[in-house]
Amino acid sequence: MSVKALYPGTFDPPTNGHLDLIQRGAKLFEHLTVAILVNPVKDPLFTVEERVEMLKESTASLGNVSVATFDGLMVEFARRQGASAVLRGIRAISDYEYEFQMALMNRRLAPEIETVFLQPAGRYSFVSSRMLKEVFSFGGDVSGLVPPNVLKRLRDRMGASQS
Repeated sequence: MSVKALYPGTFDPPTNGHLDLIQRGAKLFEHLTVAILVNPVKDPLFTVEERVEMLKESTASLGNVSVATFDGLMVEFARRQGASAVLRGIRAISDYEYEFQMALMNRRLAPEIETVFLQPAGRYSFVSSRMLKEVFSFGGDVSGLVPPNVLKRLRDRMGASQS
Protein backbone atom coordinates (compact mmCIF):
# COMPACT_ATOMS: atom_id res chain seq x y z
CA MET A 1 0.00 0.00 0.00
CA SER A 2 1.38 3.39 -0.94
CA VAL A 3 0.89 6.13 1.61
CA LYS A 4 1.13 9.83 0.94
CA ALA A 5 1.68 12.03 3.97
CA LEU A 6 1.59 15.69 4.86
CA TYR A 7 3.98 17.40 7.28
CA PRO A 8 2.29 20.72 8.13
CA GLY A 9 3.81 23.65 9.99
CA THR A 10 4.88 27.26 9.76
CA PHE A 11 8.62 26.46 9.42
CA ASP A 12 9.68 30.01 10.34
CA PRO A 13 12.51 29.20 9.93
CA PRO A 14 13.07 25.53 9.09
CA THR A 15 15.32 23.89 11.68
CA ASN A 16 17.46 20.77 11.67
CA GLY A 17 14.74 19.23 13.85
CA HIS A 18 12.25 19.79 11.01
CA LEU A 19 14.72 18.32 8.51
CA ASP A 20 15.29 15.29 10.74
CA LEU A 21 11.56 14.58 10.68
CA ILE A 22 11.34 15.23 6.93
CA GLN A 23 14.20 12.82 6.18
CA ARG A 24 12.71 10.13 8.40
CA GLY A 25 9.22 10.74 7.02
CA ALA A 26 10.59 10.37 3.49
CA LYS A 27 11.68 6.84 4.45
CA LEU A 28 8.26 5.95 5.89
CA PHE A 29 5.97 7.29 3.18
CA GLU A 30 5.83 6.97 -0.59
CA HIS A 31 5.52 10.75 -0.81
CA LEU A 32 5.80 13.47 1.82
CA THR A 33 4.47 16.96 1.23
CA VAL A 34 5.94 19.59 3.54
CA ALA A 35 2.98 21.95 3.88
CA ILE A 36 3.63 25.51 5.00
CA LEU A 37 0.69 27.10 6.74
CA VAL A 38 -0.05 30.62 5.51
CA ASN A 39 -0.88 32.29 8.82
CA PRO A 40 -0.23 36.03 8.90
CA VAL A 41 -1.41 36.20 12.53
CA LYS A 42 1.88 34.60 13.64
CA ASP A 43 3.91 37.60 12.36
CA PRO A 44 6.53 35.47 10.62
CA LEU A 45 10.16 36.52 10.21
CA PHE A 46 10.31 35.04 6.70
CA THR A 47 7.73 35.33 3.93
CA VAL A 48 5.95 32.20 2.77
CA GLU A 49 7.95 32.37 -0.47
CA GLU A 50 11.25 32.49 1.47
CA ARG A 51 10.22 29.51 3.60
CA VAL A 52 9.28 27.57 0.47
CA GLU A 53 12.71 28.35 -1.04
CA MET A 54 14.58 27.37 2.14
CA LEU A 55 12.71 24.07 2.42
CA LYS A 56 13.13 23.26 -1.28
CA GLU A 57 16.87 23.93 -1.00
CA SER A 58 17.13 21.82 2.16
CA THR A 59 15.17 18.86 0.77
CA ALA A 60 16.44 18.89 -2.83
CA SER A 61 18.19 15.52 -2.39
CA LEU A 62 14.96 13.81 -1.28
CA GLY A 63 13.17 12.68 -4.44
CA ASN A 64 9.86 11.88 -2.76
CA VAL A 65 9.47 15.18 -0.88
CA SER A 66 7.65 18.24 -2.16
CA VAL A 67 6.90 21.62 -0.62
CA ALA A 68 3.51 23.35 -0.82
CA THR A 69 1.55 26.06 0.96
CA PHE A 70 -1.97 26.05 2.34
CA ASP A 71 -4.41 28.04 4.39
CA GLY A 72 -7.62 26.94 6.06
CA LEU A 73 -8.16 23.47 7.47
CA MET A 74 -5.15 21.21 7.19
CA VAL A 75 -7.30 18.09 6.73
CA GLU A 76 -9.00 19.65 3.71
CA PHE A 77 -5.61 20.36 2.18
CA ALA A 78 -4.50 16.79 3.01
CA ARG A 79 -7.55 15.44 1.19
CA ARG A 80 -6.81 17.60 -1.87
CA GLN A 81 -3.24 16.26 -1.85
CA GLY A 82 -4.45 12.66 -1.60
CA ALA A 83 -2.67 12.24 1.74
CA SER A 84 -3.85 9.55 4.13
CA ALA A 85 -1.41 10.44 6.91
CA VAL A 86 -0.22 13.54 8.73
CA LEU A 87 3.27 13.60 10.22
CA ARG A 88 3.74 15.56 13.44
CA GLY A 89 6.77 15.96 15.67
CA ILE A 90 6.66 15.81 19.45
CA ARG A 91 9.56 17.25 21.43
CA ALA A 92 8.15 17.34 24.96
CA ILE A 93 5.09 16.60 27.06
CA SER A 94 3.78 20.11 26.36
CA ASP A 95 3.86 19.32 22.62
CA TYR A 96 2.06 16.04 23.23
CA GLU A 97 -0.94 17.65 24.93
CA TYR A 98 -1.45 20.14 22.10
CA GLU A 99 -0.76 17.62 19.33
CA PHE A 100 -3.03 15.01 20.93
CA GLN A 101 -5.95 17.46 20.98
CA MET A 102 -5.27 18.49 17.39
CA ALA A 103 -5.04 14.86 16.26
CA LEU A 104 -8.40 14.07 17.88
CA MET A 105 -10.05 17.07 16.21
CA ASN A 106 -8.52 16.13 12.87
CA ARG A 107 -9.77 12.55 13.32
CA ARG A 108 -13.26 13.90 13.92
CA LEU A 109 -13.06 16.08 10.79
CA ALA A 110 -11.34 13.48 8.59
CA PRO A 111 -11.44 9.97 10.08
CA GLU A 112 -9.69 8.53 7.01
CA ILE A 113 -6.50 10.50 7.74
CA GLU A 114 -4.17 9.09 10.39
CA THR A 115 -1.78 11.17 12.48
CA VAL A 116 1.73 9.74 12.90
CA PHE A 117 3.90 11.15 15.69
CA LEU A 118 7.69 11.07 15.55
CA GLN A 119 10.20 12.35 18.06
CA PRO A 120 13.07 14.34 16.60
CA ALA A 121 16.61 13.15 17.18
CA GLY A 122 17.65 13.88 20.77
CA ARG A 123 20.11 16.57 19.74
CA TYR A 124 17.18 18.58 18.30
CA SER A 125 14.52 17.78 20.90
CA PHE A 126 14.75 21.23 22.50
CA VAL A 127 14.81 23.27 19.28
CA SER A 128 11.83 25.35 18.23
CA SER A 129 11.73 28.02 15.54
CA ARG A 130 10.54 30.58 18.09
CA MET A 131 13.37 29.85 20.55
CA LEU A 132 15.93 29.76 17.76
CA LYS A 133 14.91 33.21 16.48
CA GLU A 134 15.06 34.63 19.99
CA VAL A 135 18.51 33.20 20.75
CA PHE A 136 19.81 34.39 17.38
CA SER A 137 18.39 37.89 17.88
CA PHE A 138 20.47 38.21 21.07
CA GLY A 139 23.66 37.08 19.33
CA GLY A 140 23.54 33.41 20.30
CA ASP A 141 25.17 30.81 18.09
CA VAL A 142 22.53 28.69 16.31
CA SER A 143 24.89 26.99 13.85
CA GLY A 144 24.21 23.27 13.84
CA LEU A 145 20.55 23.88 14.68
CA VAL A 146 19.55 25.09 11.21
CA PRO A 147 20.78 24.14 7.75
CA PRO A 148 23.53 26.40 6.33
CA ASN A 149 21.16 28.02 3.80
CA VAL A 150 18.80 28.99 6.64
CA LEU A 151 21.66 30.33 8.79
CA LYS A 152 22.73 32.55 5.89
CA ARG A 153 19.21 33.92 5.53
CA LEU A 154 18.96 34.52 9.28
CA ARG A 155 22.22 36.49 9.15
CA ASP A 156 21.01 38.46 6.12
CA ARG A 157 17.65 39.20 7.73
CA MET A 158 18.64 39.89 11.32
CA GLY A 159 22.10 41.35 10.86
CA ALA A 160 25.52 40.12 9.77
CA SER A 161 26.87 40.63 13.30
CA GLN A 162 24.83 37.67 14.54
CA SER A 163 26.39 34.22 14.89
